[in-house]
Amino acid sequence: MTLKSAFEDLSRTTLRAVFGCLGKLEYLAGLRAHEGDYEHWGFGKVYGQATANKALGTAHQEAISEVLSTPLGKLLADVENSSQTAGIELEAYLEKMSERGQALLPEQPGPGTARHLSSVLHALLALARRREWDATRRAS
Repeated sequence: MTLKSAFEDLSRTTLRAVFGCLGKLEYLAGLRAHEGDYEHWGFGKVYGQATANKALGTAHQEAISEVLSTPLGKLLADVENSSQTAGIELEAYLEKMSERGQALLPEQPGPGTARHLSSVLHALLALARRREWDATRRAS
């Protein structure tokens, strides 16, 4: 199978190996340098820095859109799996993501995107705490 574009390559190979939409968002945000460009050595070498940067930016925009349009119940299951994969408690994982705030966003996010993401992460943290509280209460 021949890949048609850098974005297709990114989607079918690299991002397929990253679990969940929150994991993909976190991964792509981690590739973004302070100047706004993305740094992925191999991808830049294969496609050239400009093409790689465009593909990674598009994927980052898609990742934030997916997170913000996914129902909270599905996101909670997603983040449970992501935190287990990372070997971090669920609450700690969500707190870490919340602390990253603006750093999780792609270049030039839409209006309200930062606030929307913040509210989603806050709601997920509240749901996780409630779930833990319910489990503790049942066990007592």
